[in-house]
Amino acid sequence: MPGHWEGDLIVGANNRSAVGTLVERTTRLVLLVKLDGTTATAAATGFSDKLNEVPRSLRLSMTYDQGREMVKHAEITQRTGSAIYFADPHSPWRRGSNENTNGLLRQYLPKGTDLSVYSQDELDAIADSLNTRSRKGLDWRTPLEVYADVFKKSVAGPDTLQ
Repeated sequence: MPGHWEGDLIVGANNRSAVGTLVERTTRLVLLVKLDGTTATAAATGFSDKLNEVPRSLRLSMTYDQGREMVKHAEITQRTGSAIYFADPHSPWRRGSNENTNGLLRQYLPKGTDLSVYSQDELDAIADSLNTRSRKGLDWRTPLEVYADVFKKSVAGPDTLQ
């Protein structure tokens, strides 16, 4: 069922900068969030703002790890209407789409890089690159193609999402 996201942070050099990652589970669509630091406030603001760019019917929930940057999860729920769930500790397979995507993102955002130098436009271009890459798990369609189909159905009405 579309509308369920996995979230995480990619942390930069000396743990001083971060980029938020969101991956929609059904379509594998990637959204990247420029964050103002690695704090809980930065994560709550960044994830809320980015999720609110998605239609309400396609932002039902987000599953996250047990990171301290998510202590303001209730604020994200209040701002977006999205339920927040937490994966069990030391269980990265519970957010496998996001973990895989973070690995792909390291081609663009290498470890040890100061992530604060990337603009939101640059992060959007990186996400576009991933979202237009064919995926075997999507029958060789791109996440953007699959998301566009889901989006059309969500606009037509919730009964068409099945």
